[in-house]
Amino acid sequence: MSTPIASAAPYYARYRPPYPAECYALLADRFALDGSQTVLDLGAGPGTLSLPLAPLAEHVYAVDPEPAMLAEGSRLAEEQGRTNTSWLRGDAAGIGRLCLPRLDLCVIGGAFHLMDRVRVLADLDGMLAPRGGVAVVTTSSAGSGRSGQGPSWPAVVDEVCAHFLGPDHRPARPVDEPDDAVEDLTDRLAKSVFSRVGITTWEQSTRCTLDQLVGLQFSRACSCPARFGDRKDAFESELRSALLAHDPGGTYVRSVTVTAAVATRPRR
Repeated sequence: MSTPIASAAPYYARYRPPYPAECYALLADRFALDGSQTVLDLGAGPGTLSLPLAPLAEHVYAVDPEPAMLAEGSRLAEEQGRTNTSWLRGDAAGIGRLCLPRLDLCVIGGAFHLMDRVRVLADLDGMLAPRGGVAVVTTSSAGSGRSGQGPSWPAVVDEVCAHFLGPDHRPARPVDEPDDAVEDLTDRLAKSVFSRVGITTWEQSTRCTLDQLVGLQFSRACSCPARFGDRKDAFESELRSALLAHDPGGTYVRSVTVTAAVATRPRR
């Protein structure tokens, strides 16, 4: 049975920006990734983390509950010649039933805040090698828009979404920010068996075209095409008009903070 998030899959694959190269360099250094390791990407979506990690590992298992996301990831893997990735349907509650081999690293993106984190971390304890660990990579807003020239573009998006989806619609700021603050994320990891936690952050600022900004909204669970039904085209038309009225130049600054929380067992 298809879920609303299935309609977001092609937009997610095309319009979600990549994580910085420094993030993968950090993971490669921290876990000595040399092409011989086994990696799990839990809540993988279309492989935003999986695909860049594939050249650093022997095999990557990308696990997600949504078949449409897995299909997009498999398509991208084929386009990129990534033959060492497996796309498996499953959720965080059932990772033990996937019968995966011993893992060296588990990466989790923004979906971590949707999981039963205590249970997931306990389950991973039995799946990860002694020197293995968990890396949670999240993105949060660092401010967007044009300073001193009216409302920022996220406020424009919020207004149009509220018009179509109602005032209780989750705000569009930021596009892919989880509910967890860094402090809460650190605390949750520190209370698990993976209590040795290191936090690294990177600031990213990119210029988005109008098409990219619209695509980002459709990549979100709360504003994916299925949420609008037969009003999807009307929403897109109004959103484009409102954004162009806000900035006729058609380019929009998106500034985010990417955080990687790397957690391992304490050294003995």
